[in-house]
Amino acid sequence: MEGKEEDVRLGANKFPERQPIGTAAQVPEDSKDYHDSPPAPLFDPSELGSWSFYRAGIAEFMATFLFLYITVLTVMGVVKSPTKCSTVGIQGIAWAFGGMIFALVYCTAGISGGHINPAVTFGLFLARKLSLTRAVYYMIMQCLGAICGAGVVKGFQKNIYETNGGGANSVNPGYTKGDGLGAEIVGTFILVYTVFSATDAKRNARDSHVPILAPLPIGFAVFLVHLATIPITGTGINPARSLGAAIIYNKSHAWNDHWIFWVGPFIGAALAAMYHQIVIRAIPFKNKDYY
Repeated sequence: MEGKEEDVRLGANKFPERQPIGTAAQVPEDSKDYHDSPPAPLFDPSELGSWSFYRAGIAEFMATFLFLYITVLTVMGVVKSPTKCSTVGIQGIAWAFGGMIFALVYCTAGISGGHINPAVTFGLFLARKLSLTRAVYYMIMQCLGAICGAGVVKGFQKNIYETNGGGANSVNPGYTKGDGLGAEIVGTFILVYTVFSATDAKRNARDSHVPILAPLPIGFAVFLVHLATIPITGTGINPARSLGAAIIYNKSHAWNDHWIFWVGPFIGAALAAMYHQIVIRAIPFKNKDYY
């Protein structure tokens, strides 16, 4: 129904004009309609008596299970073919990983935060966004979900799974272990930095659309990192994903370089957390005029 002319004029003047891009950071801090949540306690025993705590872990398990199921099946479909032209190829694998993260973060963000990755959980823990109790619980559930997801894929097509690498990560020929470690560090840094930026309380208050769109840049970051690093390591940037495939495949190929897919993502997540908290948000200097 078309509104009356005076209603249209009122609506046009009801809200102030949006700030030009690039000027928001120059507005005094006390004029912002936002506040940071207090740091999460290191240990919070009360969580253990809350159903929401266990529900969040179940959500992380299910999300990681579905993530491994779809992505490893996609990888198997590509590597089993003698010619990549008849499959979705590397681009399709990257879309499978990025698209699933987009969908699963959207589905689980309101329940568990939609981590689906021990490296993301670790980065958020370092930033005191969740307690150590919850962080450890999430990581365990993520790893269990990944193992089950890869196990279901193997159950569907055991011969194809075992003869085509099982989707396990390793440093590819032509690259050194240092190359693989560097790729995992930088790739995870991009992912976790995107997570921090997409869920920043400061941006959410300024741009109301940010919480709605948060899963999109996170999934897109995963997609782009896979495009860049699949030729190097097959792209881990998620220790649960790497562990699930390695345990179910369980051959030397899967374990030779496995440490890289834990050390690299955890270093990358720690660097991203430090960069966002110290440089971008200047949290240690919040009582000083550093903004």
